[in-house]
Amino acid sequence: MSRKLLPFSITAALLGGTAMADVPNVAVDIAPVHSLVARVMEGVGTPNLIVQPGASPHEYNLRPSEAAALQDANLVFWVGEDLTPWMEGAIETLSDGATITALLEADGTTLLDFREGALFEAHDHGDDDHGHDERAEGEDHDDHEHAEEKDHDHADHEYHDHGDEHAEGEGHDHEDHEDHAGHDDHHGHDHGEHDPHAWLSPENASAWLNVIAAQLSATDPDNAGVYFANAAAAREEMAALSAEVAATLDAVRGGNFIVFHDAYQYFENAFDFPASGAISIGDASDPSPARIAEIQGRIRDEGIKCVLSEPQFNPGLVATVMEGTEANTAVIDPLGSDLETGPALYPQMIRNIATNLAECL
Repeated sequence: MSRKLLPFSITAALLGGTAMADVPNVAVDIAPVHSLVARVMEGVGTPNLIVQPGASPHEYNLRPSEAAALQDANLVFWVGEDLTPWMEGAIETLSDGATITALLEADGTTLLDFREGALFEAHDHGDDDHGHDERAEGEDHDDHEHAEEKDHDHADHEYHDHGDEHAEGEGHDHEDHEDHAGHDDHHGHDHGEHDPHAWLSPENASAWLNVIAAQLSATDPDNAGVYFANAAAAREEMAALSAEVAATLDAVRGGNFIVFHDAYQYFENAFDFPASGAISIGDASDPSPARIAEIQGRIRDEGIKCVLSEPQFNPGLVATVMEGTEANTAVIDPLGSDLETGPALYPQMIRNIATNLAECL
C-alpha cells in the first residue's frame, strides 16, 4: 500500500530532523480514543480522526479525506467492530499492511455485557475482563431479541468511496443505524456480545494508553521514550480525574436518574453510580410505546430526579417520558461532540458527564 510519505520525508530532511521522518501516520475511529492517542503522541505528531464530531459512530459514510487517512495509515486504533461494524470493511479495503489495534480486544480491557430491558435492577454487571466471557446462567446473547425493535431491516454496511459528492455531515441517517443491542450479521460475523462503550471507563482508558504507547513505539522506536513518558503522565492524570469525578458525584450519591440510551454502564460501574433505566435500548430507532410507559412508571413510582438526553437524538422523547413528572433534565454526551478534538477532549468529556449529571440531580 502506498504511504505517500516522500514529500513529508523531504521536508523533514530539509529541516535537519531525521526522527520526524519516521513518525507514523495514525488513524483513529472516534474522538475520545483519538484524544488518548493524541495525548500519547503529544510533542511528536498528531493522529487523524475518522468519525467526525457530531456523527454517530454506529453508521458512517467516509469522506475522501478520511478514506485517504485510512489508506495512508501505518497504525489504526479503533474501538472495534461492535461499535463501528462498517469500519471493518473499510480497514480491510484501505489499510492493508497497517498495524490494526481493536481496543476492545486489548489486554487489560474490562468488558461488560449489555443490560436487558428498559429498567435496570440490581447493579450487578458481572465484570468481564477481556478473554473471559462469564454470562448469567441461562442467558443466550446470540439468540437474544428485543421484541420492540426486532423488525428492523439493516442493510449490510460495506465501504463505498462516495467521492466529493459526500459533503461534511451528510449521510448519517439515524433511521438506518445499527441497533447495537441486537445481534445482526455484518460481514458474516455476529456482533453485540459486549457493550462497546468501554472508553467511558477511565480504567479502560488508562490500560489503552499503554497499549497505544507500545504500538507507536514498535513502529517508531526513536520516539518510544516520549510515547511511554506521555502515557505514564496521562495515567496519573486519569487517576486524578477519577478522584475529581468521584468527589463531584459524592455530593449527589443516591440520586436516581434515567439515561437516553444504554451507553453509560462503564461510567456507572467506574464510579458506583448506577442508572435506573434507559429510554432507548440503542440509538437505532425510537423506543416502543410500551417501553416509554415502562420508563414513565419508574419515574413516577421511584421519584426519579433526572432524565438525561444526548445532543444527537430527539429531545422530544425526553419531554414525552418526563410529562407529568417533576424530574429535571440535562444533556450528556459520550463522544464529546462539542469539544475541541485533541489531548484535552477525553478528560473534559468525562468531567462534563459527571458535572451535568450532578447538576441535574
